[in-house]
Amino acid sequence: MYHKCTLCPRECHTDRNKRTGFCNVKAQTTVARAALHMWEEPCISGDNGSGAVFFSGCSLGCVFCQNHRISGGEIGKEIPVERLTEIFFELEEQGANNVNLVTPDHYVPSVCEAVERAHAQGFSLPFIYNCSGYEKTETLRMLEGLIDVYLPDFKYWKPETAKRYCNAPDYPERAKDAVAEMVRQTGACVFDGEGRIRKGTIVRHLLLPGHVGEAKQIIDYLYGTYQDDIYISLMNQFTPVLKNDKLAQFPELHRKVTKREYDRLVQHALDIGVTNAFIQEGETAGESFIPMFDLAGVERR
Repeated sequence: MYHKCTLCPRECHTDRNKRTGFCNVKAQTTVARAALHMWEEPCISGDNGSGAVFFSGCSLGCVFCQNHRISGGEIGKEIPVERLTEIFFELEEQGANNVNLVTPDHYVPSVCEAVERAHAQGFSLPFIYNCSGYEKTETLRMLEGLIDVYLPDFKYWKPETAKRYCNAPDYPERAKDAVAEMVRQTGACVFDGEGRIRKGTIVRHLLLPGHVGEAKQIIDYLYGTYQDDIYISLMNQFTPVLKNDKLAQFPELHRKVTKREYDRLVQHALDIGVTNAFIQEGETAGESFIPMFDLAGVERR
C-alpha cells in the first residue's frame, strides 16, 4: 500500500518504498521516541504514564508544529514491524497504562501488522490512535477492531484557516468524517475502576491565539453531534516555537493564548452544556513540555 501512496488525504501517489512522500518519510516505519509520557489527559496518562510511540513524519504539516523536527522527518530511526511489536511489550513492562501511537496515519499498514502480532502474543493493553484529525475514512477502517481509543485533534473550522496554516482547505470536512468513523468504531467512552479509558473517542482542540470564535464553532459542532458519547479536551498549551522557520511568516501566532481567551472558550463549553470535558489549568505552554526526541526506547535494550 506504500506504492503510489494514498493513505492520507494528500494522496501524493509517491512510491514510498523508494522516496519520501508528502509526509516527509519513506515506507519503513520510523520512530523518534518510545517511552512513558505523563502529559496526556488524566485518563490516558494516569499515575504510571502512557506508553507513547512517537512516529516520524506528518501528513498535515501545520506551520506552528511544536514537534516540527520529527514531523519533518529530521529525527527518527527506521525499525521493522517486529521491533515495533517488541516496543509495545517493553512499554507494558515499564508499567504503561496503554500504548499511545502518536501521528501514525502514514504507517497504518505497518501499525496494523504490529498490533495484530501483539494481540496474537497475548498483549492486553489498550491501543490509542493519537492523530491530527486529517484522516481518510478508508484508512481508518483498516484499524477497526485493532484500536481501542481514538485521540484526534479537531484543529480548524474554517477552510481558509486550514489553508493558511497547513495548506489543507479540506481539513474541516476530513476531520468531521474521521471523527464520525472513529465514534462508529468505538462507541461511547468506557473507563475502568481507576478512571483509565479503555474504549472510546476523545477529541482535542488546541486553541490558537486570536481564534476563540472558530474554537467555539468546533465545540458547538462536536457537542451538537455527539453529546456525551465523546469527551472533548480543550487545550491552552499553544507554544510558539520560533526556531521553526515556517512560523516566522505568521506573526499573529508569535504569542501564547491568553488566560482570558481560554476562559472564554471554557465558559462557552459550560454554557452549551458540555460536561464530558478536560481542561488545562496553570502554565502549560512551554518548550519544557515538549518531549526529548532522543530515540529513547527505540533500539533494542
